[in-house]
Amino acid sequence: MTRFVRKTLIAAALTTAFVAGNAMAIDASLKTEKDKISYMVGADVGRGLSQIKDELDLKLVLQALQDEFNGGKTLMTQEEGQTVRQEFMQKLQAKRVADEKVAADKNKAEGTAYLAKNKAKAGVKTTTSGLQYEVIKQGTGPMPKATDTVKVDYTGTKVDGTKFDSSIDRGQPATFPLNGVIKGWTEGLQLMPVGSEYRLVIPAELAYGENAPPQIGPNATLIFDVKLISIETAAAAPAPAAPEKK
Repeated sequence: MTRFVRKTLIAAALTTAFVAGNAMAIDASLKTEKDKISYMVGADVGRGLSQIKDELDLKLVLQALQDEFNGGKTLMTQEEGQTVRQEFMQKLQAKRVADEKVAADKNKAEGTAYLAKNKAKAGVKTTTSGLQYEVIKQGTGPMPKATDTVKVDYTGTKVDGTKFDSSIDRGQPATFPLNGVIKGWTEGLQLMPVGSEYRLVIPAELAYGENAPPQIGPNATLIFDVKLISIETAAAAPAPAAPEKK
């Protein structure tokens, strides 16, 4: 059972408290600690349940909760419930796999098209690995080695222009060992003298491949505008949102 499925099913079981609360006249001021805790739990669970809202009849969810809570007669035995639960988990998992496959195929096709078009752009160079880079500003400092720790500012976008990460937006440069990030970064930053600003276009196989974070998606080609600020002498842990390798 995946963590997603477990969380989703727990949310489905608990959210009825949230639903029931909204069906009654609740004091919106939340005067007591119990009021606040109850509302907080209901809101958290409600957000979790929204992932499967099309699968549920909330009136029946509420009825089941009330039947179990009050010790009354239920419409389904525990054994029957277990069978339904297993079938539902399998359905959710199958849907998730299918959705990821659709997203992976879409991202791969879009990335391939973008790389082909970008390769023909004036000033763009392509390495033997497939990494593409464009010099925005050429620095005059030393170039880092794979074993070095570097400090950079960067913005990451998908090929459709969606921004998914930016040290600039966080207001703090990222510092990390160059051999601890995705392959496209390890290769690309070794081409950059300190003080340079490059645009790196990284094919999926040099980025996260099929195991990308949710905000990126599987098989996505990524674009990074990177400024190499310095080569650090002391090793430092990667910034939480840095493009760590998987």
